[in-house]
Amino acid sequence: MPDLQGIFHRPFPEQLAAFRLRLGNLVPTSRWDDLRHSAHDRAFMVAGATKADLLADLAQAVDKAIEKGTSLEEFRRDFRQIVEDHGWHGWTGEGTKGGEAWRTRVIYRTNAKTSYAAGRWAQLMEGGFKYGVYRHGASREPREWHLAWDGLILPIDHPFWQTHAPPNGWGCSCYVNGARSMKGAIRLGGDPSKRLPPDWDKIDPRTGAPAGIDKGWAYAPGASVSGTVLSLRDKLEKLPERPSIDLIQSWLTESLFGAWLDNPVGLWPLARIPQSLADEMGTKVTIAKLSPQTAAKQLRQHPELSILDYGHAQEVVSDATEIIRDGANNLIFVKVPPDANGHVLVVKATLSGNELYVTSFRRLSADVEERDRALLRLRRKER
Repeated sequence: MPDLQGIFHRPFPEQLAAFRLRLGNLVPTSRWDDLRHSAHDRAFMVAGATKADLLADLAQAVDKAIEKGTSLEEFRRDFRQIVEDHGWHGWTGEGTKGGEAWRTRVIYRTNAKTSYAAGRWAQLMEGGFKYGVYRHGASREPREWHLAWDGLILPIDHPFWQTHAPPNGWGCSCYVNGARSMKGAIRLGGDPSKRLPPDWDKIDPRTGAPAGIDKGWAYAPGASVSGTVLSLRDKLEKLPERPSIDLIQSWLTESLFGAWLDNPVGLWPLARIPQSLADEMGTKVTIAKLSPQTAAKQLRQHPELSILDYGHAQEVVSDATEIIRDGANNLIFVKVPPDANGHVLVVKATLSGNELYVTSFRRLSADVEERDRALLRLRRKER
């Protein structure tokens, strides 16, 4: 598993989506264990933060850290400002430099690692992996039980993962790798000779969890919402703009879109247009989709387009150098960067306003004169 700085500098869409599922449910609490186990998957809390506006600002600071990859020190500056603005007193760690450092580190690291684990679990479920491989994360003060599980190979649907999928406590940096075969599991550090003891799931009465797991950590972060994260492709309209765009982009830069192009079934989300433009077009939706028919036409008329080209579709919408209206139901987005050919993307709203389709996507010519003539033809459509 990458270190924490690596997690925040390279957040992946499932991680962002998993954290943002919590933002719709900000739960005021007095103690850290007021929420237990998988309740954390769908709610955000900071122990002692009982005021809604305080909690909202703390949640936004954590969201900023995860989305933009801000450092722990920057998060601490945000934390201090929020505490001052809201006059928050009595929180654990208040009053000493060491106490503040500990508290901010706990908030920062815990949300980073649990959202990472939740997003990673969603990827493992979608990837169709046969095995999970438990790996120790090289913590400075390793727990003996976690070292004992290092290299353990189990089927991905084994009950062990329901309680032992890491992180398994405060500061735990263990992680799970997915493998499609036993050979693959071994290549990822798995040890096929390692076995679970018969009493691996016996509850320690002191913690209420199996041995080796801290109190309150006997659950797989995100397992209760992994299906939700994966089903977000069907709920992109209801997501805030940024996470929905992140998810669309992740599906365009992986082999998923290429496989769909080879055998297109159903509609593929390609880009999201601003709500203001959707309102102007009289459409109820903002996600522009490719139909199988248009995909087939694209392959016939523009075989030169690569998956990388389609990955630029959102940029053409978001950073358009020109937007041309072609009648009441069509918009033409043009992006002509100074150092590249540029692209044109055309979207069409249905008369009912229930769907928004991409009807064309293509590169502009590298020849300046030919490109200018093409742009002139497009501009004439607006007259």
